[in-house]
Amino acid sequence: MTLNVANEADPPTAVTEPRLWINKGWRARVVKNEDDDGWAVEMIKDGESEPALVGPWTMGRDKKNPKPLDAAAFNTLVKTAAEVRRRHEQQLYATHHKTLSVNGQSGRIKVTFDIVADEDDPHALLTAYDGNGEALARVRVDAGFRFSASTVNAWISDDYRQPGGSSTRDAW
Repeated sequence: MTLNVANEADPPTAVTEPRLWINKGWRARVVKNEDDDGWAVEMIKDGESEPALVGPWTMGRDKKNPKPLDAAAFNTLVKTAAEVRRRHEQQLYATHHKTLSVNGQSGRIKVTFDIVADEDDPHALLTAYDGNGEALARVRVDAGFRFSASTVNAWISDDYRQPGGSSTRDAW
């Protein structure tokens, strides 16, 4: 008797059922819509527990059951869900990484504000660069630091000292 044990490195086998499709790293599942009498489809990326996309699903001809999933619908759902995830990642990146350019005494200074979303120690790094891209200074600030042209100019005017009075800054 031979046992067929799947290797964890093997990709999951594609499933193409009327209400469940698994392929291309995604799982599409047609579920009863909790808000009304209709149906919804949820798209879940492999390895994730929350859906990347949930949307209404078409009723079948009997007006009771959902229309079965097919290859064209699944491919469209994969493309849409991947785009939703990409936009979410871009928005999250934009929230955590900001840039300002200001005029300094020696020319334009680019200042970046990068939030480190650490559960135990959330903070941000404020970094200044000269016109050639050389780092001038970097300080650690509170993740809630108000990043604006006025706070950046005040930081530069204070010789890149730690905002709030402390004088701990990275040596460059």
